Amino acid sequence: MTQAPPPSPRIYEGIDGFAAHVGEHLGYSGWRQVTQTEIDLFAEATGDHQWIHVDAERAAQGPYGKTIAHGYLTLSLVPVLVQQIYKVTGLSMQVNYGVDKLRFPAPVPVDSRIRAGAELVKVERNDKGGRATVRVTVEVEGSDRPACVVDTIAAMVDA
Repeated sequence: MTQAPPPSPRIYEGIDGFAAHVGEHLGYSGWRQVTQTEIDLFAEATGDHQWIHVDAERAAQGPYGKTIAHGYLTLSLVPVLVQQIYKVTGLSMQVNYGVDKLRFPAPVPVDSRIRAGAELVKVERNDKGGRATVRVTVEVEGSDRPACVVDTIAAMVDA
C-alpha cells in the first residue's frame, strides 16, 4: 500500500494567534500504518511482552483475531501525528507538560492505519508564555470507535 505524503501543518503565529482558535477543530494528520515490527520494538523498549501484542499465533485465537498495538504505543505516536496538523511559530520553546483524560476505547490491530484529529480546547497565559490543551483523537481506519482520546498539554514559552 502506498502511503500518501503527510499533510502540511496549519501555522499559527504565537500563543495569541493560536489562542484565537480555541474551540475549533484544527484538522487531521495523514494515515499511518502500525506494523508488527513497531509493536515488537515497543514491547522490547518497555518490557511489556504480553501475548496480545507480540504472539501472533496465540493472538489469532484471542478476542481480536490478531495482535494489537499497546495503548501506550498508540499514545506515543500522538506527537508524530500532531506535527502534521499544526505548528505554533514565534516561540522560544514548546514542551510536553502532561496529559488529562487519557482513554483507549478501541484496539489498534496490527497493520491497521491510524490518524489523529485535533481540537484546541483552551489556552491559558502565564508570565512565561502559556499552556495549550489540545484534545487529540486517534482514529483507526474502518472503526467507529477511536483508539485513543487524550487531552495533551503543551507549555509554550514566548520568544
